[in-house]
Amino acid sequence: MSMEDKIKAAATNVEGKLKAAAGELTGDNQLKAEGEAKQLQAEAMNAAADLKDKAKNVVDDLKNAANNALDSVKKKLD
Repeated sequence: MSMEDKIKAAATNVEGKLKAAAGELTGDNQLKAEGEAKQLQAEAMNAAADLKDKAKNVVDDLKNAANNALDSVKKKLD
């Protein structure tokens, strides 16, 4: 997860917590629900960033495996 993604998710989570707390304190159920929704959005942002990182790792692993196989073939041809 990039630092930028982490910061955005953390900011969204804090915004959600503040809204939910404000809604709780004022009895504003809509504001509370919006805050809870923001917190869920932050969780989704974190999950998406983690998935992106995992996909990048898989691609990198495949590239390395392909390069290793190619190097092996080249050595055998030499």
